[in-house]
Amino acid sequence: MKQVFALAGFAALSLTGCSASDSTNEASPLATSSDPLILAARAQFKPLPKGPAELPGVTPTPELVALGTALYFDPRLSASHAIACADCHNIGLGGADARSTSLGHRWQHGGRNAPTVLNAAYNTAQFWDGRAKDLVEQAGGPVSNPVEMAMPAEQAVATIKSIPGYSTMFAKAFPGDQHAIRMGNVQMAIAAYEATLVTPNAPFDRFLNGDEKALGAAERRGLKAFMDSGCAACHGGVNMGGAMYAKFGVTWAPPAELLPPGDLGRFSVTGDEADRYAYKVPSLRNIALTAPYFHTGKVWSLDEAVKVMAKSQLGKTLSQKETTDITAFLVSLTGDQPKVSIPALPPSTDGSNRPVD
Repeated sequence: MKQVFALAGFAALSLTGCSASDSTNEASPLATSSDPLILAARAQFKPLPKGPAELPGVTPTPELVALGTALYFDPRLSASHAIACADCHNIGLGGADARSTSLGHRWQHGGRNAPTVLNAAYNTAQFWDGRAKDLVEQAGGPVSNPVEMAMPAEQAVATIKSIPGYSTMFAKAFPGDQHAIRMGNVQMAIAAYEATLVTPNAPFDRFLNGDEKALGAAERRGLKAFMDSGCAACHGGVNMGGAMYAKFGVTWAPPAELLPPGDLGRFSVTGDEADRYAYKVPSLRNIALTAPYFHTGKVWSLDEAVKVMAKSQLGKTLSQKETTDITAFLVSLTGDQPKVSIPALPPSTDGSNRPVD
């Protein structure tokens, strides 16, 4: 068994055969190439497909996506009417919020760093501990969480019903549904929108597609080091991670600042001792945009994150050149960012629900 290197929020574990979930949205056939590094990389990675990711059980009609877009940006889904999904998952900030932990209801701090929403549809599960099986289930969690948006499901539904314009939008998104405004449909709409937030055409995607010049010399060295170290065993596939859980601290126990003893990771979900201090391996796509790193959000430098993970997962102290090369490769995972227009939301009326102070 070989140790693998994992970074950005984290995780690495001594094992083999880990591979990332693959999308049903197949990419175009890859161009022929004789470049040995491209061929080696293709054995472990896949380019990110263009276009929205597919969600099982969700048909992303334009009406459904339009509704989900409005709900994603609507702060009235929070008790204070001040916090929207877009606040903790800011599309302009790599789908995260550039904070160690997000600010929630009445200035409370969340317990973990907010993962990026970009390409999240390609993850095998959602949240650091995987407690939500998909984006649909995840979309309801922050809304009702008392530390985050603090809006119980029944209150969220009542608030939406009190905004007349949403009745028309739900009727169009869920034709024939006599009770269209319900929490399950709210979550489905938000998930349909989030599935559009993909970032194809990164330099590394172009490299995989046969463009030998898409990566420079340092990026190529970094890619080779990334593969030779075993990183791709967990950070492989189309999303460069997001497909498994792994423990933090295989060869070196990180300090409490990075691995708080009270945060037991996936163990809190499963009760399985093997899951103690294990977390979902994050995607490395757009990692250069989503500092700070790790589930605690305590490391702001990508260079430093690389060094921490090399030591904790491989027992290796990287030279500055090795670190710089790997970091250069990770920067090449930044794809085309979603072009987002913030929607005009249905207006409240005299009869609409009021915020909670």
